[in-house]
Amino acid sequence: MDSDGVSWFRGSILGKGSYGSVFLATSKNPNSSNLPPVMAVKSAEFSASASLQKEKEILENLLGCPYIVECYGEETTVSENGEMAYNMLLEYASGGNLGDIIENSKFGLSEDEVRRHTRSILEGLFHAHEGGYVHCDVKPDNILLTPTSTKQFVAKVGDFGLAKRVRQRIDPFLRGTPLYLAPETVVHHVQEPPSDIWALGCVVLEMLTGKSAWNVNMGTEELLRMIGDDYSLPEIPTEISKEARDFLKGCLVRNPMFRFTAEMLLDTPFVQGLEEELQSVEEDLEEEWSLSYEENEHGASSCSCSEACSNFELGEECLLLYSSLEDDISERENGGFDEVPNIIFEDAELMEALKKPVQQSFNLCHSYGLCS
Repeated sequence: MDSDGVSWFRGSILGKGSYGSVFLATSKNPNSSNLPPVMAVKSAEFSASASLQKEKEILENLLGCPYIVECYGEETTVSENGEMAYNMLLEYASGGNLGDIIENSKFGLSEDEVRRHTRSILEGLFHAHEGGYVHCDVKPDNILLTPTSTKQFVAKVGDFGLAKRVRQRIDPFLRGTPLYLAPETVVHHVQEPPSDIWALGCVVLEMLTGKSAWNVNMGTEELLRMIGDDYSLPEIPTEISKEARDFLKGCLVRNPMFRFTAEMLLDTPFVQGLEEELQSVEEDLEEEWSLSYEENEHGASSCSCSEACSNFELGEECLLLYSSLEDDISERENGGFDEVPNIIFEDAELMEALKKPVQQSFNLCHSYGLCS
């Protein structure tokens, strides 16, 4: 995997993984090419590139959101010894990843910085969920930081190699990284949009404290047992702001039915007041996109993610079922989450619909005893 592409030169290696390797790359003719001057190229032997090809397809389907790492295309190269490699051309994140930033901070990031990164990640996840995908591996190392002309770094969701379609049945193994797996993933092997939200809560907690949500010294088996335990929750520190605590309480709810959605979290006070800053970031990034990508044949267009895609309406059937559920919860208010009927889990789409009226505000969550 040392050969160059038709319109780009392969540079130094940036990292390796089970999928293959990532290289720095530069455009051969940046003035007349649709490619940016500098890129990251994710490469694998062609015979073992199914995961990369799937990731490329997902990124193309999600094209247009400035908070998801952009894919510029694909190319097959052949080395001098005849080895074929599949290459996916990606946006280069010169700011590294969020995991490195947290590690270097020792005690966590400032709350203003956490708010800004959280809003960006939420926008990316909202776009992915609306596009019908579950990321399945949200963690600091998969949140990449790219620069803007204002010398700020914007967080973008990257590495969709483990992503799946919403409601798609998957093999009965755990996708993702144990520290960020949701309870329903560990117990029932269910990974749907709420699972990404749980992982986001773990990431935000890590940004705020500089520490993982769970004890990293535990073995994997012990960790999974704790996540799957009916009463275990990551500890939310008291020294952070009330807005931050309330945000985390919306993410770190054991029952996925009562976990906030990305759309709902975008309306919480913790990530509000950043609209002007985010708009300038989006405008700056849009200037860098070529016209060919803005009118992409896949039909995706640039958007402000949360505003452009929220057209979901509750149906009468959902309202009726919600009313029935609400009565049942009222009767079992002191019984905890285990007493909630399992009917919601029969249909993920209905579950998403029901969450809206159940969780319109933190006040309702408090009344059901979901948040302390």
